[in-house]
Amino acid sequence: MRQIILDTETTGIDPRDGHRLIEIGAVEMVNRRLTGNRYHQYINPERNIEAEAVGVHGITDERVAGEPVFAEIADAFWAFIEGAELVIHNAPFDVGFIDHELGMLNARRGEPRLGPVADHCRILDTLTLARDKHPGQRNSLDALCKRYEIDNGHRVLHGALLDAEILADVYLAMTGGQTLLSLDASASAEGRTGESQGLAIRRLSLSPGQLRVVPPDEAELAAHRAKLARIREAAGECRWDAHPGLPGGEASP
Repeated sequence: MRQIILDTETTGIDPRDGHRLIEIGAVEMVNRRLTGNRYHQYINPERNIEAEAVGVHGITDERVAGEPVFAEIADAFWAFIEGAELVIHNAPFDVGFIDHELGMLNARRGEPRLGPVADHCRILDTLTLARDKHPGQRNSLDALCKRYEIDNGHRVLHGALLDAEILADVYLAMTGGQTLLSLDASASAEGRTGESQGLAIRRLSLSPGQLRVVPPDEAELAAHRAKLARIREAAGECRWDAHPGLPGGEASP
C-alpha cells in the first residue's frame, strides 16, 4: 500500500477568511517502509502571513515572496499524492486548505480539474486515531512523540517536511512499528523509487559446529539460581528450574 504522510503550513487558521498554503511537506511510505521519496515546496500565498502564524512556523512574507504560486506547483503536487492514502495529523485542517487551493485553481483553469482530495485519496487522520487509542490524553504531535519516545528535539518551530517526517515515525509507532525492513544497502537504494520492495535477506553459509556456544560461568549460574529462588519464594514454585538439563537446573522442591 502506498501512503503519503503529509503536513502543511499556512498564512492563518481558516481558508474561508482568505488564508492560503505557504508550505507543503510529504514523505512516501510503501508497505510501511519509507522509500526516501518526498515532496517539499514553499508557496507564495499572494497575501500577507499573520503574525500569529509566523510565531508558529517562522515563515515570513519575505521568505516566500520569490516562491512559485500554487497554480505553478499544483500539477506536480497532485501527481505525488493522487491515489495514495494520506496520513495527516488533524486531517480536516490540511485537506480543507488543499481543497480550497484546488477549488480556486479549477475556477480559473477550467480543465483539467484537480480534486477534491477525498475523491481521489483515502485519508487517515492520526489525531482521530490517537484520540481513540489514548482517550482523555493530550494527542498533539509533540505529546505523541513523548509518549512513543520519538526524538523531536530538533523541532523548535513547525515545518511541513519536518513534521511529516516526525509524523511518519509516530504513525508507525502507533500502529505497531515498521513491519518491512530492508536489510542491505541495495534494497534501501531501490526503495527510493517508491516501488514496493520485499525483504532482502542475506543468509550465512555455516557448517554444523561453526557457531561457538559459550556456557555460563559460575558467577552467571549463581545469579541465575538466585533469581529462580526469588521467584520460587514469591510464587511458591518455579517451573523454570524443574529440568536438570537447563543451565543450573535442578528439580524444584
